[in-house]
Amino acid sequence: MKIGLYDVDGHNWPNLCLMKLSAHHKNRGDSVEMWSPEGSYDVVYKSRVFTDTYSKDTMVVPNAAHVICGGTGYGPGPNLPDAVEHTRPDYSLYPQFQGIAYGFLTRGCPRDCGFCIVSGKEGRRSRQVADLSEFWDGQREIKLLDPNLLACPDHEQLILQLADSRAWVDFTQGLDIRLITPDNAALLNRVRTKMIHFAWDDPNVDLTPYFRRFFELTHIHDFRRLRVYVLTNFGSTHEQDLYRVDTLRAMGFDPYIMIYDRPSAPLVTRQLQRWVNNKRVFRTVPTFADYVPNKRGGVAHA
Repeated sequence: MKIGLYDVDGHNWPNLCLMKLSAHHKNRGDSVEMWSPEGSYDVVYKSRVFTDTYSKDTMVVPNAAHVICGGTGYGPGPNLPDAVEHTRPDYSLYPQFQGIAYGFLTRGCPRDCGFCIVSGKEGRRSRQVADLSEFWDGQREIKLLDPNLLACPDHEQLILQLADSRAWVDFTQGLDIRLITPDNAALLNRVRTKMIHFAWDDPNVDLTPYFRRFFELTHIHDFRRLRVYVLTNFGSTHEQDLYRVDTLRAMGFDPYIMIYDRPSAPLVTRQLQRWVNNKRVFRTVPTFADYVPNKRGGVAHA
């Protein structure tokens, strides 16, 4: 069969689903390529991670006998068959990201946050779904996509697998700061950490004691490796957003603004995002009060 793959979200981040489908079909002897309007296909897979707010599917595929759409961007749907899910990804599909392994060791999350689809899609229990060897084959860097690794009962042995790999590890989706313990902090100290992401999503929950405890338990004190997602425009005020940003920076963490439903976000929230997420500006302009974006997108001081 001739298989076409279409990444609806673009190519700024590799689509793990398409990489697994590519490997699966190649193992069966099928011909696989990224979809082209000039081609002719038996099956075209369209995969979409993000919703209409961030990624619109406007492409019509007229040159395939069958078109299969999947991914969280299309809403709830069936998971990949086990034979595909547990196939080593075809990293050749995204040559610009060669040398990086992507995958999940665990799925599910007990938090059931209102802004997040994970608990509804993957269940309210974090569970192991793979060993590292399933998607890592010696690459120098690992981008871990787990939604809540530390909530998994087997997380310590999984962290050991990451440590033993000697690869640089980016915990991309956020470790749960409330689940840091002396034991798992000691294991994290053994990992070659490129980046640890945490999250402070609820402004009504004071996480400062947990962040301070992390500093006491770990030797990872470089703020450039300690990023914290700060959710805004989801029931928080500007004052609450700014408090989290300022508090995290004062404790030695690097905040990163995430806007829920960006089109509806107020101007001050979008300005806050530009200030915080442009790290060159954030590290030179000490306070948000000093930051005033001008009409050309530059920075002026009030």
